Amino acid sequence: MSRTALLSIDVQRSFLARGYAEQPESALFEQRLLALIAACEQRQIPVVDVFHLAEEGPFSLASGLVTRLPFLNHQPALTIYKHVHNAFTDTGLDRWLRERDINQLIITGIRTEQCCETTARVASDLGYKVKFVTEATMTTPLEYGGQTLSVADLRLRTSAVLTDRFADICSVDDCF
Repeated sequence: MSRTALLSIDVQRSFLARGYAEQPESALFEQRLLALIAACEQRQIPVVDVFHLAEEGPFSLASGLVTRLPFLNHQPALTIYKHVHNAFTDTGLDRWLRERDINQLIITGIRTEQCCETTARVASDLGYKVKFVTEATMTTPLEYGGQTLSVADLRLRTSAVLTDRFADICSVDDCF
């Protein structure tokens, strides 16, 4: 029997300093994340808040921005702080999950192709079954090689590289 936890990755006020509120997809992301958290709470699935820390800037503790974005009001079962792109390195997350016999993770959060995707890959390598809720992740367009990859491009790319390898891609409605 699977025991599940939801990882809410980097959904923190630090992104307000990077234009989060001005992003066209912010409202839809918030709606989907709130629905996902509510569904988890209804099923008594623990929610883990994961925050990214940096030495300075909006991701530093000194900034006062390393807290949940204002639309969130859930009570996390655990809050961890990471210094790298995945939620496992030097955070104690793996130990906490194993102590609770949790073997399946639902991944959501900010920067679909960065911290969310990297966490999914590491989780899979550690033996967790991963559900990646692409529609409940958020990112912004990315410039590379003189081209702009849109949010849709990045979501498609992430889904393509994770599916059948590292994670099952699912919607909020199909997650359970």
